[in-house]
Amino acid sequence: MTANHKSNTGLIKDIIIGMSDGLTVPFALTAGLSGVLHTNQLIIVSGMAEIAAGCISMGLGGFLAGESEIDHYNTALRREYYEIETVPNLELKEVEDALTAVGVDMDLSKTVALQISRNKDNWASFMMQVELKMEKPVDNRARVSAATIALSYLVGGFIPLFPYILTNNNQTGFYISCTVTIIALIIFGYFKSKATGQNIITGTLKVASIGIIAAAAAFLLAKAVS
Repeated sequence: MTANHKSNTGLIKDIIIGMSDGLTVPFALTAGLSGVLHTNQLIIVSGMAEIAAGCISMGLGGFLAGESEIDHYNTALRREYYEIETVPNLELKEVEDALTAVGVDMDLSKTVALQISRNKDNWASFMMQVELKMEKPVDNRARVSAATIALSYLVGGFIPLFPYILTNNNQTGFYISCTVTIIALIIFGYFKSKATGQNIITGTLKVASIGIIAAAAAFLLAKAVS
């Protein structure tokens, strides 16, 4: 897997995480508030506060996850170097077994394993990828992940909120917000399904349904409490 492919995969994953929550949570909040409040100002302020908090929370979560991924990889890599130094024969046997497992002839696997073991960096890298199935994280993964998730949440969050900014009537804002957000959820669900290889119809309906159910639950709960 090339560094560019890994970077693109991580970017798509972060956009999906940020956008899905950004569309769903503020949508549910504004829908719920529109059921009990009669002024758009409070809905807008509450929505903006939630988006700001969500961006910080989601971005921080993405940063910590990225840092943890890097730390986990580095810890495993140090362990591989240690084992290469302390138990080289056992590590060499593991290389041979890994090659044999993918169909390499036993005699050839011994020759290839010896060649790999001549360079400790290549040896450790081979063990990380083949034995542990771990890819080296992309440089600046944590910072890029945090920024991507936060920005995606921001963009997704303003979609259900901006209709309340454009109109003075909260019910009109509610109906427009529902319409544009459902359309956005369908579009997002379509592209998410394409990016992840899911069935397009099933994936699209799943994303749209989650957002609609969350908003309906918040709206009905707010109505019941009021």
